[in-house]
Amino acid sequence: MKRIQLFTILFILKSFIVQGQIVNINNIEIVRDSFGIPHIYAKTDVELAYGLAWAHAEDDFKTIQEAYLAGNSLLSKHIGLKGAPIDFLSQLIRPDDTIDSLYKTLDKQFIKVIYGYAKGLNNFANNHPDQVLVDKLFPITPRKMLKYSLLQLFIFSEGEKAVLSIFNNTAGVINTSNDNGLGSNLFAFSSKKTKNNETFLAINTHQPLNGPTSWYEVHLVSDEGTNIIGATFPGAPCVLTGTNQNLAWTHTVNYPDKTDIFQLEMVKNSKSKYIVDDEILKLEKFRGKAFVKFLGIPIRVSKRYYRSIYGPTLKNKNGFYSVRTPSLFKIRALEQWWKMNKSKTFEEFYKILEMNEIPGFNFGYADKYDNIFYISNGIIPIRNEKYNWRGVVPGNTRKSLWVDYHSTKDLPQVLNPESGFLYNANNTPFKSTAENENPNSEDFPEEMGYSIYDNNRSTRILELIESYDRIDFSDFKSIKFDYKFPKPFNFNFVDVNQIMEMNPNDYPEISELINEIQTWDRSTNSDSLGAGIFAMFYYNLGNYIKKSYINRKLSKDLIAVMLKDVKNYMIKYFNKTKVRLGEYQKLVRGKKEIPIWGMPDVITAMTSSRHEDGKRKIIHGESYIQLVKFSKGLPHIESIMSYGNSENPDSPHYDDQMMMFSKFETKKMTFDKEFIYRNAKSIYRPE
Repeated sequence: MKRIQLFTILFILKSFIVQGQIVNINNIEIVRDSFGIPHIYAKTDVELAYGLAWAHAEDDFKTIQEAYLAGNSLLSKHIGLKGAPIDFLSQLIRPDDTIDSLYKTLDKQFIKVIYGYAKGLNNFANNHPDQVLVDKLFPITPRKMLKYSLLQLFIFSEGEKAVLSIFNNTAGVINTSNDNGLGSNLFAFSSKKTKNNETFLAINTHQPLNGPTSWYEVHLVSDEGTNIIGATFPGAPCVLTGTNQNLAWTHTVNYPDKTDIFQLEMVKNSKSKYIVDDEILKLEKFRGKAFVKFLGIPIRVSKRYYRSIYGPTLKNKNGFYSVRTPSLFKIRALEQWWKMNKSKTFEEFYKILEMNEIPGFNFGYADKYDNIFYISNGIIPIRNEKYNWRGVVPGNTRKSLWVDYHSTKDLPQVLNPESGFLYNANNTPFKSTAENENPNSEDFPEEMGYSIYDNNRSTRILELIESYDRIDFSDFKSIKFDYKFPKPFNFNFVDVNQIMEMNPNDYPEISELINEIQTWDRSTNSDSLGAGIFAMFYYNLGNYIKKSYINRKLSKDLIAVMLKDVKNYMIKYFNKTKVRLGEYQKLVRGKKEIPIWGMPDVITAMTSSRHEDGKRKIIHGESYIQLVKFSKGLPHIESIMSYGNSENPDSPHYDDQMMMFSKFETKKMTFDKEFIYRNAKSIYRPE
């Protein structure tokens, strides 16, 4: 009897009731491989979510908290004044209103899953109180998770850019063309293009190397049908891009018109009344708050916001402006991703797409049945064609107030093209496969706002694909790890090709630099002199191009001025005029620095910020790479991360993939449970 009682007590201590479902810690195992990747096995999806939360918190509890602090208007309590803009933004979009109205639309099983994830984080916090950043954040709840998701998707929808344009008195100028290679790549091949009747997908998102949208690699397995290898963001309860035993998908950022700005017509001499179709309406007023520290004392500051029938509203010197984007009216994006984790066929995957809850992103897809698929996904409003939706729209009539959305079938997409390939590198969706099989831009209303631009990466990817009759997996990898600019350059925000037409003799002071660039093979390998000069030239562009342009053509004389700056820079910091890219540009992690290849808008895109002694360090670009092959049996998966899978400087996995990454090496991932357990470095249960 005593033994039974003791067992019961231990069971209760190791079990938690989550939304009517028991989380039994004994049903969860975290299996760490030699790279510290957690392979998490659980009986139920709820327990799996608990295990994911625990494992990710072990590796990066700080970033998870900072993400949720941002979404819940508490970031300024942690970092002070720097967190105030995000705290104000998260209050401006009024996430509580959206969650209150739509919470009942969430799938009941998914609600249990996010409760399980929240419970995992809360128990980790209870067991590690010294790691808690802001006490007020806890306990984490599904509502707090959803609030962060709403903020994140609002930002991904260019909502933040719209708000900033109002603050800067430039409402309506929301530029998305000059992201300068900050996007991602995807490409897929069916057996029509491969040598061995195989199907390939390149998962190649370009994200910040640190922070709330940096990748974390994980393998999730439950007895309820989940078995997926991929990557997720801090705070997400499922994989966001990856491969299960049947199919794989990935994302790149796309640029349809996702967000609109409306100028209100105010009643004369009124600060709160506006006119819509001859009806006088009153703005809802509210205040956002944040915290700053003065002499070590936290002080609350506030800012007035408004809300109209169009959406969140701000005032600047030119009047009152409202921001409207579909992401403000949806809360099931995480649920949609979670369901994708468990999908088994293309038909099932497409039906999940039709939920239409993810407000943007291109999708690239491949499966074991030899299907490949591309779609420029998004929640695109059905807009009145009368208005110029790329500018400021009149906010004085319900004729401009959209309420409905295009269906998934209305969006640009390609399934199983005869060419056998699909690709996207944040370029126009109307160039996604062979020319004769591309979606026709004329089939899509102009007010959907799809981009029509190519870039260096899309140009180079197509160039490489078309150079092969058929490809094998080795060819596939060589395309993925290509680091060469096309000829001519195809930056969509500036035309720099005049640099190749300059006569060095006309510019004797910089003739050496001109010669070096003109004879350069356009490869951005770390030991390239031409790449080193061009990188310095590229990062100098911002000092001369202050406004948004599309394909602004630089004159030879202006290029010469910029190259003189480059020469002076090299002499100042390197005491020479022959500086290789790897001397200038580093992959930095703690005290470790590695010369690194890549530049903005090559396939292996890398974007850097100022470092020390004139050098630059990579902050964005190649981050999580997964290369997938479907043939016989289980998918073949290779992956690599820029640093490692832990943000803990004391962990061996803080930087253990850096050297492999710099050499274009990958590690093999597997669904083979026996192999995973046999080669495990640690096996344990969460607490």
